[in-house]
Amino acid sequence: MNISVAETLFSFVGGLGLFLFGLRFMSEGLQAAAGDKMRTILEQGTKNPVRGVLTGTLVTALIQSSSATTVITVGLVNAQLLTLRQAIGVIMGANIGTTVTAYLIGFNLQDFALPILGLGALIFLFAKDKRLHVIGQALFGFGVLFFGLTIMGNGMKPLKDLPVFINMMTSIDNNSIIGVAIGMFFTFLVQSSSATIGVLQQLAYQGAVTFDQAIPILFGDNIGTTITALLAALGASVAARRAALSHFVFNMVGTIIFLPLFLIGVFKPMVILVTNYLFVLIPGFAGSWDTLNIKLQIAQTHAVFNISNTLIHLPLVAVLAFIVTTLIPEKDEDISNLARPLYIDRRLLRNPSFALSQATRETLRMGYLARDAFTNAIKYFETRQEALVKNGEKLEDAINTLQKEITDYVVLASQKQLSTEESNHAYIILQSLNDIERIGDHCENIIEQATVATKDHVSFSGEAQQELDTIIEVTNNIILLAFRALERQDKSVSEQVLTLEDTIDELQETYRRAHIRRLNEGICNGSNGAVFLDVLTNLERIGDHCSNIAQYVLGEK
Repeated sequence: MNISVAETLFSFVGGLGLFLFGLRFMSEGLQAAAGDKMRTILEQGTKNPVRGVLTGTLVTALIQSSSATTVITVGLVNAQLLTLRQAIGVIMGANIGTTVTAYLIGFNLQDFALPILGLGALIFLFAKDKRLHVIGQALFGFGVLFFGLTIMGNGMKPLKDLPVFINMMTSIDNNSIIGVAIGMFFTFLVQSSSATIGVLQQLAYQGAVTFDQAIPILFGDNIGTTITALLAALGASVAARRAALSHFVFNMVGTIIFLPLFLIGVFKPMVILVTNYLFVLIPGFAGSWDTLNIKLQIAQTHAVFNISNTLIHLPLVAVLAFIVTTLIPEKDEDISNLARPLYIDRRLLRNPSFALSQATRETLRMGYLARDAFTNAIKYFETRQEALVKNGEKLEDAINTLQKEITDYVVLASQKQLSTEESNHAYIILQSLNDIERIGDHCENIIEQATVATKDHVSFSGEAQQELDTIIEVTNNIILLAFRALERQDKSVSEQVLTLEDTIDELQETYRRAHIRRLNEGICNGSNGAVFLDVLTNLERIGDHCSNIAQYVLGEK
């Protein structure tokens, strides 16, 4: 290998590495700045396909990563927060939003890379405010991105004179499928269409690739980026795999439509027409197709392709959903498996605020399973139906499994850089998980006491039964209020929980004294008393754990 080839390779690899790092770092900073608002936007902005497209475009333009948007969308589908049709709209919009990166590259901002990088580094390193800190991160990543482009561009200059590269580009002139394959492979390799399109723009700017050679590669880049979502969907639910496949089908069909149009000479004039007669209406846009540098021409082509492809597919969302549903048929998934997490998905960990919000949803689900365990235990205590014992075991196993799954998930989310608010959020979740799990344990204890009562032929006097009914009703209420307080982060509801916990403590003390009186009067025997006291103790401790949850919300623990 001669020196020039080595320098070209090293500059290309190093520049590409900086570009990818900058793009990732910038995207993570922008996602952190968006926080949990991104989930709200995605959930509320997808009521119909048109709104889904606009939402996908907006989110991707904000976080500068179509891969991140599609992966998050797949995660939301897997968590049953988005339907397949809603996800398809978002994915279409993500394809449009990702064109912003190509435009930024086309504006030749490399001259400002170092000052942007320096400013971002200063803010990132010294800002105390979380929002400023992540803005500094985004700016630093933005600067690194363009600095990498500069190095990569300088390294690629000699390629236009390299016989091997010239022969490869010439082969694209003869067979555009080769160009599509190159784009697909390279994008699959680096897992970023923004990166491969940036490389393509730099190659064209250095004169190593002509516009006509770049377009088939551009189509291939759009197909290759769908691999990220397909990989993200591995091991996910059927609905999530369908959402990922719809991304692939969408871009593949787009290439099948527009590549022939390009080959017969229709697509390029269409892009020029749009540039000269539609884009010129955009405020700040000046000039025409001929005045654009080739990097902006590629960016423009990328945008026209994705917008046109979306306009073609938008009325056919139902058809696209039918196709992927047919290709990935429904399987007999065990939806009765209570222990399977519904809302947490490791694909969402790239946005800690988002991930913690999902962990809260899963924690609440676990809480309501604990409430079901309480209802089941009380029903068994009253009826002694054997089937309820099995149901109780199933609920207890689900609660224990979910505690471990959610804990591991929150720990992973906490390994990211969290704000003080996010750290407190993670703490509340982890502490609440322990209390919810203990509530499940006390429900299991009540079932055991009911079994003992059956074995020893225990029956309660009318007074004792009325006392149990009263404290059971208050305990049921405190459980519901505790989880409502956690769900809404409602301090007033938390205060109600603390009041009810005092009530349970008073009732327990009163009923213990009444029980001792009944023992002395011979109304109850020792076996009856032991069961009665144990049930009282378990109910009182359930109240304590509900009180703990309320105090986490109030910030008292």
